[in-house]
Amino acid sequence: MKYIGQRDFYWGIPISLIVGGLLSSVQSGNWFIGWAGFSFLLLLSILILVMSTRWAGGGRMLTWMVALAFVLRFAGGITTYFLLPVLGYDDIDDQSGFVYTDARRRDEQAWTLAESDRPILDAFNEKFAYDQYGGLLAFSALIYRYFSPDAHRALLLVLLSGLMGALGVPFLWKAVNLLWGEKGANASGWIFALFPESLLLGGSAMREPYLLVCSTFTFWGFVSWHERQEKRSLIWVALGVLGMLLASPAIALVTLVILAGWLYFIRERSRISWWMVAGAVLVFIAGLFILSSALDRQGNLGGGSPLAVVARFVRISMRWNAYQIEEDSGWVQKLFEDMPDWMHLPFVMIYGVLQPVLPAILVAPTTVIWKVIGILRSVGWYTLLPALILSFGVASASGQEVKRKLLLWLSLVVWGWVLFTALRAGGDQWDNPRYRTILFMWQAILAGQVWVWWRETRNAWVWRVLLMEVIFVGMFGQWYLNRYLQIGVQIAFPHMVAIILGSWVVILAYGFWRDRVSRT
Repeated sequence: MKYIGQRDFYWGIPISLIVGGLLSSVQSGNWFIGWAGFSFLLLLSILILVMSTRWAGGGRMLTWMVALAFVLRFAGGITTYFLLPVLGYDDIDDQSGFVYTDARRRDEQAWTLAESDRPILDAFNEKFAYDQYGGLLAFSALIYRYFSPDAHRALLLVLLSGLMGALGVPFLWKAVNLLWGEKGANASGWIFALFPESLLLGGSAMREPYLLVCSTFTFWGFVSWHERQEKRSLIWVALGVLGMLLASPAIALVTLVILAGWLYFIRERSRISWWMVAGAVLVFIAGLFILSSALDRQGNLGGGSPLAVVARFVRISMRWNAYQIEEDSGWVQKLFEDMPDWMHLPFVMIYGVLQPVLPAILVAPTTVIWKVIGILRSVGWYTLLPALILSFGVASASGQEVKRKLLLWLSLVVWGWVLFTALRAGGDQWDNPRYRTILFMWQAILAGQVWVWWRETRNAWVWRVLLMEVIFVGMFGQWYLNRYLQIGVQIAFPHMVAIILGSWVVILAYGFWRDRVSRT
């Protein structure tokens, strides 16, 4: 309790009781039971966030980051829960108040398990197979059973998702601050706290907020262990990896690969014992077996070695998503007919990288609430995308050799993941960005470094890349206006792509020429 004082209880308890009472009033069941459950979890959330924020030592800036991260996620989750049945579509997800189908189905299974007489560990068997790995389902059922035994109060899980979405901020801030200073920590922290896709996921009972906070635990533990040589920091690594194994073993494996690459580039300064290597190898093998078992059970992939099962699943899912894009869109079908077969997957990948497509959501007809959600998600991604593109240049411009190697490694990892999720989920405007956001912590680190670099150098390439994006959005915006509203001139898709690519070539050529002239 070193970082919590009596004053925190003086303001935390009244807020928790008042907000808990209001939330209990708008949920079903006995009011006093709901009041007690909401109030206790809300007070616990407040105290955890206060303690972690003071522990990180970021001062008032970090306090605002964490407070806004929690309030926006929780308030946004409550808002969508109540507005979707009124302003959304007449389908089961919207009428139930859920943005994501996955969240609704997992929530229903969690309540079914919680109100039954079966043990919580049944979440890991095939009867409750909608949650592939069972960890989040077990946690959700546990919360319902002991904090809402009389009624299904879905906002309890929204509260905890908001907590997880905000809790990662101080851990990320402290790790980046230890590595590269306060400026980079502030930039990465704000990006991590306010990115719209992360806000939306943090206000839903999804696994991504849990995976993100576990990623920050692991990252902080790893950085602290390496920079300060504190072996006890490895407890955070173990906690983070364990959480990822329960929620999604694939992300645990990817994280281990990222950290292994990190160690390779700083190997001259590292002190790695044999038991650390053995532990990492055991975790990797265990995660691979858990992942392959879940995928085989879910998709009936014919068994085989774990690597064969995973490879077969990825290959089948890529083909299926390419097929789905073609089937769901008439203009994509026409494009596929006019292009050779070998170009189909590259097209799907590029289309996936651009999801959610900003020009489309600005023009396509939909309800008000989905229009607002779609615009926020698209603007967030299209704001982050130029920073990720520039990350390679920023890494190359770094004067420190180790930092340059690390940033290049993270850039390769981030773009490898972005392209993989684009192929894995194709043009799906929900699953694709959701999968992409699972590694958002690393994206926020890179984007923070790009921001600091631009503030210090005012490099012209930032404006050039932004101009390229504006041209893309403008051309596609006009194309969607004509498609949906018959406004403007109709331009054939291949001609539009040629205009965009031609404009990009001109901007790039001019940029390289200006740089060469300025150096002479």
